[in-house]
Amino acid sequence: MNYRDQKTKRISFPLGGIGTGCIGLAGNGALIDWEIYNRPNKNSYQGYSHFAIKVTDGERTVAKVLQGDTHESLMGMHDYAGGHIGFGYGPHTNSLAGFPHFRHVEFHGTFPLASVLFSEEDLPVTVRLNAFNPFIPHDEFNSGLPAAFFAWEVENLTERALECAVSFSVQNPADRSRNEAITAEGFAGISFRHAGKAENEIGYCDLCALTDCADAVPQAYWYRGGWQDAGTTYWRNFCDASRMPLRNYEEAGKRDHGSLVAYVKLAPRGRERVRFVLAWNVPNQYNDWSPCKDENGNDVTWKNYYATQFADSKASAAYAMRNFSELYEKTARFSDALQAGSMPEAVIDAVSANLSVLKTPTVLRYEDGSLWAWEGCSERSGSCEGSCQHVWNYAYALPFLFPRLERSLRENTLKYALEESGETRFRIPLPLGRKPGQFRSCVDGQMGEVIKCYREWKISGDDAWLRRHADGIFRMLEFAWSPENPDRWDADRDGVMEGRQHHTLDMELFGPSSWLQGFYLLALDCGAKIADAVGDGARAREYRELYRKGREWTNAHLFNGQYFCQKVDLKDRGTVDAFGAVNYWNEEAEEIKYQVADGCIIDQMLSDWHAVLIGGVGVFDADKKRTALESLYRYNYKPSLREVANMWRNFALNDESGTVICSYPEGARLPAIPIPYCEECMTGFEYALAGLMIANGLIREGETMVKAIRDRYDGEKRNPWNELECGSNYARSMASYALMPIYSGFSYDMTEKYIGFAPAVSGEGQYVWSVGNTWGTVKLGAGAHTLTVCGEPLTLASYGLPQGQKVRAIKADGREIDFRMEGDRAVFAPMEIRSALEIEL
Repeated sequence: MNYRDQKTKRISFPLGGIGTGCIGLAGNGALIDWEIYNRPNKNSYQGYSHFAIKVTDGERTVAKVLQGDTHESLMGMHDYAGGHIGFGYGPHTNSLAGFPHFRHVEFHGTFPLASVLFSEEDLPVTVRLNAFNPFIPHDEFNSGLPAAFFAWEVENLTERALECAVSFSVQNPADRSRNEAITAEGFAGISFRHAGKAENEIGYCDLCALTDCADAVPQAYWYRGGWQDAGTTYWRNFCDASRMPLRNYEEAGKRDHGSLVAYVKLAPRGRERVRFVLAWNVPNQYNDWSPCKDENGNDVTWKNYYATQFADSKASAAYAMRNFSELYEKTARFSDALQAGSMPEAVIDAVSANLSVLKTPTVLRYEDGSLWAWEGCSERSGSCEGSCQHVWNYAYALPFLFPRLERSLRENTLKYALEESGETRFRIPLPLGRKPGQFRSCVDGQMGEVIKCYREWKISGDDAWLRRHADGIFRMLEFAWSPENPDRWDADRDGVMEGRQHHTLDMELFGPSSWLQGFYLLALDCGAKIADAVGDGARAREYRELYRKGREWTNAHLFNGQYFCQKVDLKDRGTVDAFGAVNYWNEEAEEIKYQVADGCIIDQMLSDWHAVLIGGVGVFDADKKRTALESLYRYNYKPSLREVANMWRNFALNDESGTVICSYPEGARLPAIPIPYCEECMTGFEYALAGLMIANGLIREGETMVKAIRDRYDGEKRNPWNELECGSNYARSMASYALMPIYSGFSYDMTEKYIGFAPAVSGEGQYVWSVGNTWGTVKLGAGAHTLTVCGEPLTLASYGLPQGQKVRAIKADGREIDFRMEGDRAVFAPMEIRSALEIEL
């Protein structure tokens, strides 16, 4: 996607690894949002950290910072008010808005790759930045490097030779700073260390900038002085000196800057490349939002996972620079495959853009390598801790692309959040092992855990993993009817979810709804298959009977002719009194608050979205499902939000389009106080519904909903790489990745070494697949299917085709193999495929 002019003003493209934090690349090329210090840090700069260029032709020298016009308010920014900065003082000085800069900037972003093109009439070169952090499916190590990668390409537009310098200036953030010019594995650079703290202390940090340019000068320190002495001297050094003067100080300073400058010669019409990496090491984490003390009253600390893999930022920077080309090529291969998908532009944009959440402070990795996450990011802290079950239910990027990390979420839930009763706490606090808070158990979260355990088993094919955790999975499921369940979800064990039911909209439903009932029934279906796999026939039979009865009841009693709803008597105070839920009674209206009741809620069939993605049959009758989907589009999708009364958060407004959480069509009773967030447009919910529509043949409707979201995140109104909900970089937005397997009709069962494709839109196309421990692409044509393996070898024993297609011949890695057809599957002896499976139809 290309962004120009005003469409660049909200861009912050995250550059960082999974669980490492990140630095934002702004739409004008500035380095912003320095979120590498174990917490979010929105709208931030790090001193005067920036890139700059100088070009000399022997007669004339031109120097500019590699940024476009500032996107700050020219009146100054309210959120920085204090002292002689903020509103009334103009843009921040460290925005570099007052330095010579570029008039023309074009930003191109297709996550995980970003490029920025700079040009200017008075400069005899064009400059392009290619920036990234590795994103390689199933390779969580290289996708979790604490570094930002920058490749600058400078092209000479003239017929004369030019000399060029590219400067990378970085501020040491420490209040006792020590900078040092270094050489690491032959690369020149600067180390920025904290001189006031030991390496095992909270607050310690070190950074390292390296370049592979053969002719580079590391100016370890800017001039120390008052006022703007440092910046003034730096700019004069850079502009006027043929080489940056070396400078060193014996004593530790305070937030000293240094500049690493690469020098290249440009032949007439020539082009040169200069590469930099910036790595960071902020090793020591602690719970600063809900302090946890040891017996001596000290904060309990742990290390970031990356700090267990690299001694410091010098080591990680050297690794990054040494492997720069290979990491870029592997990342570009994945990016190119995503962008080549046979889907509308807005869908491809949605699929790729929200992968960025994994590279933000929403995600961290504990010192054992397991993943832990917030729901999203507030400006200076995480938003809603604990790898929240019901939010991460929607996030389908991780289970397909980094399944080992997704399994670690299941493992931590089973180890740290599961009670003997079978109840799970849906938030896991840090440090791991700390007793969870007394959150009410959450129906969609807990039943979602059962569904996701089944999914992780099928994606991995790891029967031993399933056997190891089966007892815990069964306890989670059976908590629905356990006498120890104070909310009595299915106390009479009839397959119908009643009682008091907490959910992702942060309140409770009383009485059955298709939404939470669907989760319960799909969990029963998954539980039965898990019981079969571990040889527990009695459990399998019990779960299947509950599923059968509950499914029949749901389709018979919760469908109102247009859509599925909730069965509750809003006037029955006894319903809430039975649970002591006095805050749910509206005295004035004399009815229960916060219920769906007759409403048309966006997630009414969410279970069947999950079923599509895990190979399940689902819960809802096909004809009723189709009617309900048509009703959801008619009633919940709003071509314009201008006339919608929304007293909640405004994620879509004015003439923007969006799909609201819950509507009350004409004739439906509107509760005095309905379900929370009723009129909001939250992208994760919208993507899930759009995906379910597309999977069920409502292609136009689903694509319209997706495009409406991405039109809202256009770079001018909102950041294309930061979909909002409860804060920035919200995890639920990764529901968009599910559109890839839905469009391709991807099915899988690695316990049987099987994958297959039945495209949702047509019989032809190209898509990304990812399963087991590898990934690749598939090209589906009228006469052939070609499955390409891009990662580790794939072991297969069968391949599924769209209904009615027959196979004439199969080649594995160029060698013809024997096979037989079993229905719509081609079955063959298990084999390892290293490059491609070619299927002739």
